[in-house]
Amino acid sequence: MTDKQPRTIQIFLPNGDPSGIRVAEVTTSIVRLIEVPRNQIGEFLKMQEAHQVGLYFLVGRENQDEVYIGQSGDVGHRLGQHLKDDSKDWERALVLISLTNNLTQTHVLYLESLSIEKARQCGRYELVNGNRGQKPHTPIPLKADCDEIHRVGSLLLATLGYPIFEALVDAEEAATEEVFYCQRGGVDAKAFYTNEGMVILKGSSAPYVPKRKTTQPRLIAQRDSLLEKGVLAKDGDNVVFQKDYLFKTPSGASCLLVLGATNGWKEWKTKHGQTLDDYVGRDNDISESQNQE
Repeated sequence: MTDKQPRTIQIFLPNGDPSGIRVAEVTTSIVRLIEVPRNQIGEFLKMQEAHQVGLYFLVGRENQDEVYIGQSGDVGHRLGQHLKDDSKDWERALVLISLTNNLTQTHVLYLESLSIEKARQCGRYELVNGNRGQKPHTPIPLKADCDEIHRVGSLLLATLGYPIFEALVDAEEAATEEVFYCQRGGVDAKAFYTNEGMVILKGSSAPYVPKRKTTQPRLIAQRDSLLEKGVLAKDGDNVVFQKDYLFKTPSGASCLLVLGATNGWKEWKTKHGQTLDDYVGRDNDISESQNQE
C-alpha cells in the first residue's frame, strides 16, 4: 500500500489524447510508468523507453479486475510477443522503467516476484500469471532500491486508475471507520463506505433465491459472474462473500444483494439505524459549520 504523504505527480500525454499513451512520474523520483493502449503498441515501440529493462502489467477493459505481471530485458519486444499471443485478453499495458535506465535483470526479476506476491495478498485483482515469478538472490542495497521502486510504482498505478496493490480496506483505518449494515429480505451484509465506493465485507450473505418478485436478470447475471470468479460462494440457500469486494456506488452494492432496485443511500445504515445518506450529510454539515467559523 502506498504511503499517505503529499506528492506531486506529472502526467504527460505524448499524443495529446487522454485515452491514449500516458506517461506518469513522481517529480522527485527516477521511476516512470507508461500506460499504453493495445492499439498503440506500435507508437510505444518508437519511444526510447520501449527498449529498456522493465516491469509490465497487462489489464483488460472487460475484465478490469484481472492482471498479468511480467518483466523483460526489452519490454517493447516482449509486449510485441504478447500481441501475437491469443491466450491473454488484455487491452492496456502499463510499463514501469527507470529514467536513468539503470534497472538490471535482477531488479525486474525481484520486482516481478514482489509484485505478484503483493497483488495476491491484496486480492483486489485476479492474477492470471501461471507462476509466482523467480525471486533471485538480491543484495540488501538492491532490495532496498526495489522496494522503493515498488512503492512509487504502486502510487503511479493507482493514480492512473489501476490500484493493483491498494487494499480495499486499510487495517488501521478500519478500526475507526463506521460500519454500515444492509439487512432486509434475508440479507445480512456489512460494508465500509470509502473514497472509491461501497466495500462489502467478507462473510456478508444474501439469499440465492431472493424473496422479492422484482428480481432483475441483469443483477442475477452479475451475481452468477461473481460466483464463477469465487468472490461469492453458495452456502445452503445463501451466497456468501469470500473476500471484501468493491462496488462503485452504495446502490450498486445493495441492488446486488437483493437482486432488485434499491436506493443504497437509504438501505445502508449504521448500527444505530442512521442511513448512509444522513451519515455523510452529517459530516458535510460539520465541515460547512467549521468553514463558516
